[in-house]
Amino acid sequence: MILPLSRLFSSSRKLGELIVFPSFCKVCSTLLEEDGERVVCRSCLGKMAPASSPCCVSCGRFFEDGSPAHLCLDCLREMPPFSRHRSCSSYGGKVKEVILLYKYRHFRVLGIDLARFAERALGGDEGLWWGVEAIVPVPLHPRRRRERGFNQAQVIAAELARLKGIDLVDDALVKVKNVPPQTSLQARERAHNIRGAFKIKKAEEIEGKTVLLLDDVYTTGSTLRECALALKKSGVKDVRALTIAQA
Repeated sequence: MILPLSRLFSSSRKLGELIVFPSFCKVCSTLLEEDGERVVCRSCLGKMAPASSPCCVSCGRFFEDGSPAHLCLDCLREMPPFSRHRSCSSYGGKVKEVILLYKYRHFRVLGIDLARFAERALGGDEGLWWGVEAIVPVPLHPRRRRERGFNQAQVIAAELARLKGIDLVDDALVKVKNVPPQTSLQARERAHNIRGAFKIKKAEEIEGKTVLLLDDVYTTGSTLRECALALKKSGVKDVRALTIAQA
């Protein structure tokens, strides 16, 4: 029996993917049978749930007690240098598993899936997207980027920029200090650790623009604040921020 050309092509492409990528889902261990499935199955990706909790209208911190959206105490004391931040989800469940595979098992292809999740979760948030002229990923220090093989924020930002039809600017904001990873530090140590770590290299690419700053995980907000400060000092009109998950 001779297979139709379309089925033959699809089967050959799937065989090629199985050679390059794992043949079983790294989350639930089911066989990756569908065309286009790589590393994590569509079922697990579909279970990544967007946040439903109200949040601070400025910094985006989730209110787990169910209180309505308002300014949190931290923002009442001092407003952040970005005007609005939103996270797609809490850092748990399938979202956390996919992010861990992406960052620490180096499955770069999952950055595309995380970008599509971001579009599903926050793509319709007009307050976040209205007037955005460029997406700027939080940079890695060159040494860390060489060790990982890619900048996790840049891969997500590139796909999200493509989905939204917005320019990606990934060479204007640079990290000049190779500081210890933030995950190993307490809140006060994080702020001190990251201070002065980011500089602007090509201010003309972002000056006068409204930009969306993108990172993978939001914990204390220290990294976003330092990046936003650098961007504002360079003449950026407005900085907004999006993260995939909030710890």
